[in-house]
Amino acid sequence: MRILALEPYWGGSHQAFLESWCQRSRHEWSILSASANSWKWRMRHSAISFAAESAARTQAGERWDMIFCSDMLSLAEFLGLAHPSISALPRVIYFHENQLTYPVRQQDERDVHFVLTNMTSALAADAVWFNSEFHRDAFLGGLPGLLRKFPQPHLLDVVDEIASRGSVQYPGVDVPMRSGVRPPGPIRLVWCARWEHDKNPELLLAALETLSEMGLAFRISVIGEQFRETPEAFEQMRLRLTGHIDRWGYQETREEYIQALTEADVAISTADHEFFGIAMAEAAASGAIPLVPDRLAYPEVFRFPDGERPNVFYDGSAEALVARMGELAGEIQSGHHAWCTPEQQAHWRSRFDWDQRAAAMDDALEAVTRR
Repeated sequence: MRILALEPYWGGSHQAFLESWCQRSRHEWSILSASANSWKWRMRHSAISFAAESAARTQAGERWDMIFCSDMLSLAEFLGLAHPSISALPRVIYFHENQLTYPVRQQDERDVHFVLTNMTSALAADAVWFNSEFHRDAFLGGLPGLLRKFPQPHLLDVVDEIASRGSVQYPGVDVPMRSGVRPPGPIRLVWCARWEHDKNPELLLAALETLSEMGLAFRISVIGEQFRETPEAFEQMRLRLTGHIDRWGYQETREEYIQALTEADVAISTADHEFFGIAMAEAAASGAIPLVPDRLAYPEVFRFPDGERPNVFYDGSAEALVARMGELAGEIQSGHHAWCTPEQQAHWRSRFDWDQRAAAMDDALEAVTRR
């Protein structure tokens, strides 16, 4: 099939997801994109600019069999503006995130117009894909409460309509497994996430300061994408823990990022919010021991195919995080530095292997056209 992919936010996990899938897909892809900044403006204008660009391509002779877009597109607006040959195509929307349950520091910061854009986009799609069960359930579970705040009719039936089209399609993971003997030295930690408030860097700072005060030897790499406003905790971390830091900030190349993961014994999440947690999944796939809060998407992501839960969870508090890191430091020094057996690792990786995920999603696209 020939797929017209529309991505208003070409960067980060959105870009990595689509590039990785397209590289492995048996289908033919045409991608229209906009740069990864000013996300509100991207959601506002991309339907207009993509409609014009796709119309120009249609006039030049291009044709497609399906539309694939992310949650950053106002799909209903795009279909209303697009060339008739395009607006008649089957369409699939992929929710990397949503604007209803995405965390904000103050509720009055939430612009419900973007939530309604997500909702109408889902209604305009033939299939609605979420990157985790947690994400799907949070979005569909939160919609009724929002709709009841508006004047009647409350339109609550749209929730079931979206749910009937909804499914979970995990993103893929493509990182090498480390090999060889672990180099000697203290426990090596990595924290890899966007440098934003919903990743709770304050918890990381508190835990690392406690470890330092305890006299535990450790190394830490704090990496991830940064934006204009960065929580103060990062600057405090850099100043107070300089002697423990190996890598700091955004890794300029994929190779540097992968190296940071494969160097680490333990990958830590302190997130208050995570729709999937691709960086933690990649760190775990590389062989680092994941240490994650027992909530959000993590219980779903870090489970084995037989349903068994590995010992990678803590209760989300600094005290529990410190205690678990202390235990792991001892285990690693004694020669145990795996979060599961090789057989369990192979089974777990198979859930997210990009080659398998690409083939499964290719099949899912074709199933939409047969409805």
